[in-house]
Amino acid sequence: MTVKQVTFKSFGVDLVGNLYLPEGFDENKKYAAIVGASPFPQVKEQVLATYGVEMTARGFVFLGFDYLGMGDSPALQGEFKQSRYMFRLIENTWDAVSYLGTLPFVEEIHGLGICQGGSIIASAAVTDHRIKKLAMVSGMMAADDFQWANKDIVNQQIADANASMQKMYETGEPDYVNPIGLFDEQSKEEFVGSGVNPMADETYDYYGRDGVKGPVAVPNFTNTHIGDQPMQSLISIGEHYADKITQPLLIIYSPSAFTAICSTQFIENLTNEHEVLTFDEFTHVDFYHKPEAVKAATDAVAEFFDK
Repeated sequence: MTVKQVTFKSFGVDLVGNLYLPEGFDENKKYAAIVGASPFPQVKEQVLATYGVEMTARGFVFLGFDYLGMGDSPALQGEFKQSRYMFRLIENTWDAVSYLGTLPFVEEIHGLGICQGGSIIASAAVTDHRIKKLAMVSGMMAADDFQWANKDIVNQQIADANASMQKMYETGEPDYVNPIGLFDEQSKEEFVGSGVNPMADETYDYYGRDGVKGPVAVPNFTNTHIGDQPMQSLISIGEHYADKITQPLLIIYSPSAFTAICSTQFIENLTNEHEVLTFDEFTHVDFYHKPEAVKAATDAVAEFFDK
């Protein structure tokens, strides 16, 4: 396997990605390529690195990249880092597809999204039929019954985000928050004990200071994010445009996961050819890094894309 750092244009700047090429790669041959969409608020060295290695081992070309303002990709002039906004994520994905389309060894392009990446890749594919097939793992399709279930909490999130946007406009300085309630320096005991996250154990084991892909293991990553982000993430077209998707689609999730409703409500709205694969023995975050969960997911995705 070979990993090449690449750049491609989006919003007029160079987004930075890693292009994974399979063992024995021959630029004169044709390959199916996958554009990867990552969970919030990840960088390319986290889930996309894990899935890039696995999908490349199964014969695919794989592109994992940092969205605008994240990781190695710059923010726009006058804007701030850690500013991952939903509608820009969709456009970044379209540009990633365009980039893959320029590579002479790419024959067809598929999309793979994990967690929030499921919503991103599904939303991008609604009007981008260059993406031939889709797969979503632990898809955080941001169902209304999940995101908007507690209106009091949502309205407070909106109020905080509005105040953050106003503050940044007036001061010209970034206003950073910790949207999942986890601080980079926290211990697991401190985070779990805070009671702010219903998935605290598995979240910390991945994103925490001592986690497998936290800020110590991945120096390019931080749990902080720009404060006005909920103003866009609360507007998700994934669930509401599900019936507009025409490409074949594979959904993989755990019925026992806290986020299961994000997949089930999305599935209810689909009208296209689709397959559903469930693994009750895994959690939402298990699919990020647990070897047995990752293998189950990537084996199924490879088989689906190869049909």
